[in-house]
Amino acid sequence: MANKITFLGTGGDSFVVGKNMRSNGGIIFQIDESQFHIDPGIGAVVRAAENRINLRGNTAVLLSSSNILNSNDVNAVIDAMTYGGFDKSGILVANSTIVNGNESTNPILSNYHKRCLEKIVILNPGQKLGIEDTEINAVPVENEDEKGIGFKIYAPDFTAGYVPDTKYNKDLYKHFQGCDMLIVNVNSPHGEKEKNKLNSDEAAKLIEKSQPKLAVITGFGIKMIRADPLYEGREIQKKTGIQVLVAKDGMSLAPSSYSAKSDQKRLSTFSREERAKQQEEAKELEKELEKEPEKEPEKESEKENIIQRTGKEQKDNEKIISEEKQEYKQEELNFFDF
Repeated sequence: MANKITFLGTGGDSFVVGKNMRSNGGIIFQIDESQFHIDPGIGAVVRAAENRINLRGNTAVLLSSSNILNSNDVNAVIDAMTYGGFDKSGILVANSTIVNGNESTNPILSNYHKRCLEKIVILNPGQKLGIEDTEINAVPVENEDEKGIGFKIYAPDFTAGYVPDTKYNKDLYKHFQGCDMLIVNVNSPHGEKEKNKLNSDEAAKLIEKSQPKLAVITGFGIKMIRADPLYEGREIQKKTGIQVLVAKDGMSLAPSSYSAKSDQKRLSTFSREERAKQQEEAKELEKELEKEPEKEPEKESEKENIIQRTGKEQKDNEKIISEEKQEYKQEELNFFDF
């Protein structure tokens, strides 16, 4: 499977999604043989079907926040990927609010769907998790979910950052340095501001300081839609000097096209190339070991030949000595006869 990122929806508030100006549903990361579904919000199952994404292929579901736009369809997605729990599989990576709830919020994940999953992993900021060849780092963000997290994803061929809705702070960029691609939720245009959400000006600062090779903006609120996301994206690109794509519903892109293979350390000890090399070396070693038993009879046969040759030479020497003794005795007899 080729590496691909698909935006099921790009709507960033209830006005946009409710009026069907933009869809919701999250982002699909297809990395080699793994598939990750990030923030399966409203309509995720329907949007996946429209974009020919097989949710049965989900390796893991990643949730950044308990907000309805990030988590609404998580139970439906788990139901689809496990055949309603008949095939217990998949991993849920989320914060504790989604799994356990808190004083003001009930758990988003149902008890039934907890039993459908192979594993549930609660990540706090600064923690990391390895799934197949991919490492997922939880990044601190500030929004209405006090346990909310962003993600930095280290794939074998690229590194991507995902910035959900968050309040801007001067240290935010530090968590996303070294990304080949940075996906940023930009709710509002230049000059506008919503609580715990980024606008175009703040997104430009974040992108300029973190220096990705490519930035993709998504998660548009009603004011952003009215201002035109394409115009805002161009302005961000002018300010930062970094290529900016404005996501559309159903848009797909190949992240490897923007990658210069990251040399940062991962939980996976070996790269695919190194493992392939090791497998080849192992095969060569097996071939050598298979040949060893064949060599033993040759050595035994050679040893027997040496013993046989030695025995023959010894007999020949004894014969020569016996003949020489007889000749000597005959010479002695001839001497006395004279």
